[in-house]
Amino acid sequence: MYSDKKIPKLVVFDLDYTLWPFWVDTHVTPPFVKRNSSIIDSHGKKVSSYPEVSKVLESFSRLGCDLALASRTGEIDGANQLVSLFGWEHFFKYKEIYPGSKIKHFQNFKRKANIKFEEMLFFDDEYRNIRDVSKLMVVCVLVDNGMTLEVMEHGLKQFSASHHSTCEFSLSL
Repeated sequence: MYSDKKIPKLVVFDLDYTLWPFWVDTHVTPPFVKRNSSIIDSHGKKVSSYPEVSKVLESFSRLGCDLALASRTGEIDGANQLVSLFGWEHFFKYKEIYPGSKIKHFQNFKRKANIKFEEMLFFDDEYRNIRDVSKLMVVCVLVDNGMTLEVMEHGLKQFSASHHSTCEFSLSL
């Protein structure tokens, strides 16, 4: 269904307020455990992702996109633990999770994946990261209320438009 459309080679996601509705370094307390089907922090607080994140990751994977994480959090172990507990580990080929500039994260993605910045699509909730990374010629999408299938479709359209295509994307899940 997407074979004739221009799709990104690498799709990169921020974590905090993009894939889950909190800052992992301040709003929850690692270590985390899975009890039944819930993830709980060390104070017994339930931890959840945004509802459509797993569907978004599956959809991008079905399109043949490599996926990556770029987070500036200082809570590296907790972030990685949550990615694993949410069952997302297998989706991500690359992870750059450490404090510092997202520019460095993307330079590492470019080197590791051996692709151009123009072949990347990035989702983040912070305007400053969108501003910085867009200077690299990465197609960037500001995420207002968490990652959804609608935001995904908007990102695919934006990526397609940036590559001079008039393709329409429609998700049929």
